Amino acid sequence: MALIPFICIMILAVAFPESFRQITNSIRDFLGIHFGWFYLMVVFLCVVISVIVIFHPMGKIRLGDPNSKPEYSTFSWIAMLFSAGMGIGLVFYGAAEPLSHYAVMAPETTVFTQQAMLDALKYSFFHYGISAWAVYGMVALAIAYFKYRKKEVPNISSTLKPIFGKYTEGNIGYVVDALTIFATVVGVATSLGLGAVQINSGLNYLFGITQSINVQIIIIIIASILFLTSAVSGINKGVRILSNTNILLAILLMLIAFVIGPSLDIANFFIESIGAYMNDFIRMSFRTAASGTVAQQGWVQSWTIYYWAWWISWSPFVGVFIANISKGRTIREFLTYILLVPSIFSFVWFSIFGTLAMNGTTPGSPIIKMPISNMLFGIFNQYPLAIILSILAIILIIIYFITSADSATVVLAILSENGNEETSKKIKVIWGIILSSTATILLINGGLDGLQNILIITAFPFSIILMLIVVSVFKELVYEKDEMRLFVKAERHPTVDRPFKSYENQNKEDEE
Repeated sequence: MALIPFICIMILAVAFPESFRQITNSIRDFLGIHFGWFYLMVVFLCVVISVIVIFHPMGKIRLGDPNSKPEYSTFSWIAMLFSAGMGIGLVFYGAAEPLSHYAVMAPETTVFTQQAMLDALKYSFFHYGISAWAVYGMVALAIAYFKYRKKEVPNISSTLKPIFGKYTEGNIGYVVDALTIFATVVGVATSLGLGAVQINSGLNYLFGITQSINVQIIIIIIASILFLTSAVSGINKGVRILSNTNILLAILLMLIAFVIGPSLDIANFFIESIGAYMNDFIRMSFRTAASGTVAQQGWVQSWTIYYWAWWISWSPFVGVFIANISKGRTIREFLTYILLVPSIFSFVWFSIFGTLAMNGTTPGSPIIKMPISNMLFGIFNQYPLAIILSILAIILIIIYFITSADSATVVLAILSENGNEETSKKIKVIWGIILSSTATILLINGGLDGLQNILIITAFPFSIILMLIVVSVFKELVYEKDEMRLFVKAERHPTVDRPFKSYENQNKEDEE
């Protein structure tokens, strides 16, 4: 069912590339202008509910039976969820976003000022911090909770049973799950497109290889062979090993950059930007620039709304993947780690590479005019060990590319098989080919703009589903907390074969 609209869109993109680009541009602009506030509200709702659940007694509920234990070490678990959730985007925008906010268009002040530098890091923290991970965390929590605690099929539709009851097993469920698959394909394809473009930029910088669509297609083909090989080996082998390697390489790259860069400035801006982020978090979460200039409103739509759409579009994929590796953890532990650890890592990343980018940049600097995909390598070129940094960055992007596609292939196979985790290698290969083909088609016919347009458009209907997911899981957690008489300590627990389900009573009432 999900493939029907997907195939139609791909046909339109190939047959009418210019019209496709214009139409998607118009739809994207319409959604950004008229529904940007809605994206902001949905994401902030995820943050609020996440914090409430962490500090509420319901946070003691375990994702699984009362005696369940985690299947992966905390390091491997964090490495896998981080690689799936950020990956290429962090490397792609790690230096380019702060530099853009500082030197091209400042969100709230004048470019090339100390305040612009602080705002550049503050908003980069905001876009990759707690808000993003709250979206991932709520979807992942819902799927893990209903899968391991309620013994339901790990589909998005199952998480809506407290609201719709048995109707999730009919047309409502089919539509929700189809949209989940569609959003996953588009979100991951966008990331693969970004990765191919940046790998091409790095190869151009190091070896003079031409930057072109043809080269990017070859990169996608080679990467596809690698990630399909990893995908068929399963999560325990391919994804876990690649994710651990990702984290170690990323830490090594940050350490080298910190040592060769303006270390004192990096440390000072990191601390001050953390304070500014915490101080202005609420205001930034609701900022539409309604009373600002047209340029400021455009900035919000181009950056904050785009990012919120990206995280929402990626949330079903990341949510299903994180859920499948999180059995045995308490909800409090689950949400606390998801919100804080990747966010802090991102803050350090942006502080190092953002400060490297902004340090010494003047209005006449050629780096400002570079394409975003080239900026990281242009910035490295201004410091010692530029070649080593660039090689490490390319390797990191390639591994992130493979990890994201690998994880998405596994997730799509599970979703298309109605939650069956023992999916065949054939299904994984088919989904891997679909992902690679989608990234290639959208790159050829729309470039990065086409990829980003489809991403924002797809995120809108799923944002409505996300809001329902948040309400549904919170409703069910409150019900189970009451059934367990859980305040300081639970007075009773559900049995393995008889979990507490509010919607079971609802279904019986409907039948009567």
